[in-house]
Amino acid sequence: MSFSQLGLSAEILRAIADQGYDTPTPIQAQAIPVVLAGRDLMAAAQTGTGKTAGFTLPILQLLTTRPAVSRARPRVLVLTPTRELAAQVEESVRTYGRHLPMKSLAIFGGVGLVPQIKALKAGVDILVATPGRLLDHLNQRNADLSGVEILVLDEADRMLDMGFIPDIRKILALLPKQRQTLFFSATFSDDIRALAAGFLRDPQLVEVASRNATADKVVQRVYHVDKARKRDLLIQLIKEHNWHQVLVFTRTKHGANTLAEKLEGAGIRSAAIHGNKSQGARTKALADFKSLKLHALVATDIAARGLDIDQLPHVVNYELPNVPEDYVHRIGRTARAGASGEAASLVCVDEHGLLRDIERLLKRDIEKVAVPGFEPDPSIRAEPIENGRRGQSRPSAGSRGGQRNPGGNRGQPSRGNGGGASRQNATSHHSGFRGR
Repeated sequence: MSFSQLGLSAEILRAIADQGYDTPTPIQAQAIPVVLAGRDLMAAAQTGTGKTAGFTLPILQLLTTRPAVSRARPRVLVLTPTRELAAQVEESVRTYGRHLPMKSLAIFGGVGLVPQIKALKAGVDILVATPGRLLDHLNQRNADLSGVEILVLDEADRMLDMGFIPDIRKILALLPKQRQTLFFSATFSDDIRALAAGFLRDPQLVEVASRNATADKVVQRVYHVDKARKRDLLIQLIKEHNWHQVLVFTRTKHGANTLAEKLEGAGIRSAAIHGNKSQGARTKALADFKSLKLHALVATDIAARGLDIDQLPHVVNYELPNVPEDYVHRIGRTARAGASGEAASLVCVDEHGLLRDIERLLKRDIEKVAVPGFEPDPSIRAEPIENGRRGQSRPSAGSRGGQRNPGGNRGQPSRGNGGGASRQNATSHHSGFRGR
């Protein structure tokens, strides 16, 4: 199947061709006809499967075939859990709508309200937003959602995990009841199904991959090492193997800062991104990482959510996540769009229980690699793992059971925050211009 068989306009097909694409991914091939038919959609798709184009392409097509009543009110609302994802979605709208007279805008926290207010008043067709910042604008009467024809909830499972559902319900109460709703989640858990049942009408179900299916081309390895020697091992791996671009995950913001400083001190150009970093700092760090001015980007899970980095070769779990599903999301940053990639996990004795949980989820053992000189000291006993920002502890490998906290290390984000690597999203864009 080719995109030309999906009923998209010449202008949209031209924009797709501009990007070098001609064949839709499985989620695109299944979702686009459903959206074009006007049906509500409930789709299971992970980041990296092409899901963003799976809804932006048919939405652009639908808007071109329906007369706009007024540009003063958005016709499409896309809600995302993080700043990065909001920026990514809005960029996709501009990329595929570049030959159409559409205006789009991404709004999220971490930047000033005033430019966003001006852009909203100027009018947009497609509004992409994080829930908290959108509520800020709604409370100040800067936005009017009464003209929304299509609602998209992207990464609904993260919305649920991050505590955004009360905000989303408030937003939904302001939308027209007669609308098309598109619901994307990495999994169809019972909680997600219950959430979707509240606002979807006879949805078409589309599921293209298992939530826990890791990319086939990701080479996964575990390096057993004492906690105190993780930093030295990471530095050796980066230098010995000449890793020129590596995304490193830590559990906490403080840990991300400390590790980035130590890597920088070892001559490895590095930066940290997390919720306490300013929008400008996060934007610069991501831009420098993409352009290879930085070799290592150290991130927390929330800050890295939605990061879209082409052909990222290496992901390192400096600390394993408290929730095993987050491991899948982390390593999904690499080996995208057919590229290969490697995911390395530095595992100390405290994390043996977390590793078992991950392997149980994957239904496979991950290859274990021994590095001479970094063999773990068998006399070191496991200690409880501090559970991210919440200050709670997870029982270590030596504790029986090890009940997982379903919220993991995500914590409760500040309103409207959510990750933050965007460019100039405080202003609207005519999608007919490249704007790069």
